[in-house]
Amino acid sequence: MIRVVLADDQALMRMALRTSLQTEDDIEVVGEAADGGEAVRLTERLHPAVVVLDIRMPILDGIAAARRITRRRDRPPVRVLVMTTFDLDEYIVDALRAGASGFLLKEATPDEFVHAVRVLAAGQAYLSPTVTRRLLDLRGRSLRPVQPAAPEGLLARVTARELTVLCLVARGLTNSEIATAMDLAPSSVKTHVGHLLAKLELPDRVALVVFAYEHELVRPGWADEEPPRLDREA
Repeated sequence: MIRVVLADDQALMRMALRTSLQTEDDIEVVGEAADGGEAVRLTERLHPAVVVLDIRMPILDGIAAARRITRRRDRPPVRVLVMTTFDLDEYIVDALRAGASGFLLKEATPDEFVHAVRVLAAGQAYLSPTVTRRLLDLRGRSLRPVQPAAPEGLLARVTARELTVLCLVARGLTNSEIATAMDLAPSSVKTHVGHLLAKLELPDRVALVVFAYEHELVRPGWADEEPPRLDREA
């Protein structure tokens, strides 16, 4: 059974989230919080698998709450899914850096929300393509134009094909969409993603997206751009 704690300062929103989950046989909502401080306390007492956090809450915001929750040494660790109504929330990257394993807009469908909870409970990361694209729009204005990635540091371990996969992941494409774009089997894309995680020493797909932003591998207008290439064979 997947134990979940919901944290949102709006009672109506908590009810909507609870309603989406309570019909699922494998998910149980074990607690609800109206602020980040209460969410942290419930996590310590109830040991959920997943905590769903709103970003803007009183007393302790979702970012600070995520940081405290993910720093706990629970075994297995508690996973944090951050949700917000703000299309261009300036705190997306901060939330991910605070240890959140997933980010979802509140306009997501109930099915997508339930799926995200299950993905996190399974120890994986979830960052929807919609969020990835909006994150790029938000962050990209502060990035310099993309230059071909220099084959140094961690990127020196990455092949040209893996770099293309990395850029497409950062642009919000799913494995199936990447497979279509690169004329590969979905299983091959999954293998490339696994290699990227190992070579770049990153824990999950969300970290790949943040890495790509911070190393300026993506920018606004992603749909019309060719991914940067390394001057070596794939």
